[in-house]
Amino acid sequence: MLDLKYVVENLEEVREILHKRGAEARASIDTIAEKAEKRRRVIHRLQELRTGQNQANALMAKLDKKSGAFAQQRDALRQIASEIKGLESEHREIEAEISNLLLHVPNLPADSTPVGKDASDNPLVRSWGQKPEFDFEPKDHTDLGLALGIIDFERATKISGARFSFLLGHGSRMIRALMAFMLDLHGEEHGYTEIWSPVIVKDETMRGTGQLPKFAADSFRIDWSWDEHQENQGHDLYLIPTAEVPVTNFHAGEILDAEQLPVTHVAYTACFRSEAGSYGKDTRGLIRQHQFDKVELVRVERPDQGEAALEKLTAHAEEVLKRLELHYQVVLLCSGDLGFGSRKTYDLEVWLPGQKAYREISSCSWYGDFQSRRANIRFRPAKGEKPKFVHTLNGSGLAIGRTFVAILEQYQQKDGSVRVPDALIPYMGGVEVVKARES
Repeated sequence: MLDLKYVVENLEEVREILHKRGAEARASIDTIAEKAEKRRRVIHRLQELRTGQNQANALMAKLDKKSGAFAQQRDALRQIASEIKGLESEHREIEAEISNLLLHVPNLPADSTPVGKDASDNPLVRSWGQKPEFDFEPKDHTDLGLALGIIDFERATKISGARFSFLLGHGSRMIRALMAFMLDLHGEEHGYTEIWSPVIVKDETMRGTGQLPKFAADSFRIDWSWDEHQENQGHDLYLIPTAEVPVTNFHAGEILDAEQLPVTHVAYTACFRSEAGSYGKDTRGLIRQHQFDKVELVRVERPDQGEAALEKLTAHAEEVLKRLELHYQVVLLCSGDLGFGSRKTYDLEVWLPGQKAYREISSCSWYGDFQSRRANIRFRPAKGEKPKFVHTLNGSGLAIGRTFVAILEQYQQKDGSVRVPDALIPYMGGVEVVKARES
């Protein structure tokens, strides 16, 4: 959420910055400015009335309670109190309207975010490794997985519907291996504290990281009827779209000591997305599933360390691909392709030879104080100083299913088998090659 005071005091600058995101992003700014001015007038009038109320009370204390002057002052006070009550109600309504409008306004891109219209304007930052070369026509992961007997879409569709999958044998083992490998790397070498989190969260938790109200259609809301004894009565509940949601909100409503920063967490979770509006796109295979697995990196930083921490977090996500020896590239998202809450984002795109394309495998973002304002996460710079909002960051470290896809496609062999990356062999119980199961 943007700072209302900053928006109002820098209206033209905010309009211009949001223009880089597209016309839609600017739509609410004029309305917010109008309501903020109305709010200012109401607050000013309330201050005048309360001052008058205090003066009248002080005067009444000196008057004879049986005198006409006392009765006159009492009637005047009742009128003031009535006007105050009406203005307080109006003030609450305006505050709610402004808050709701601000929830729909995206974050302001950082100065270092390039200006552009869409993904075609995203500059390439760097690439690592070489595209694997084959003396045969490489298959995509779907054909490979089906032939190896490690993926089953048909039975998953039977029991759950489209865009779900079963992984079997060494397929399932590799998902587990990737999870353990990533958690070990980020925890033991990169210093993140591992955290095991709930996958069901309240609506206010989803709002804290920006999933609501913007992405309500893309979220799985749980149709659950709480009885009168349940503590969560009155809240809608959601399946998480990413561990970013519960882990960022871990410190919601708290004031941290400066010495506690940075807070760094790594979490594995199953993730759930309805993929609203994506019908017909990536419906084949594992790329765009309703349920998928990720290892997520979350950082809570001092404001002056936010952008630098993005470089560190991105490097940590890249290290997974390097250890697995998977060819990839890094692109910097332009303003027109930037996520709703992000100030600056790097996408890691892994090469998929079966699709002859690079596909996103991690998105690493710096949110500034956009999420911390929503979730009310602050820190105290020093004893006695006023608390400030922290900066939050997150990124996939990595998306496990897409890493599995990349291994199948980059490590495939002519006979249809798939080599296991050296770094993963210890986690696979020594298995070096995934072959078709004997019937």
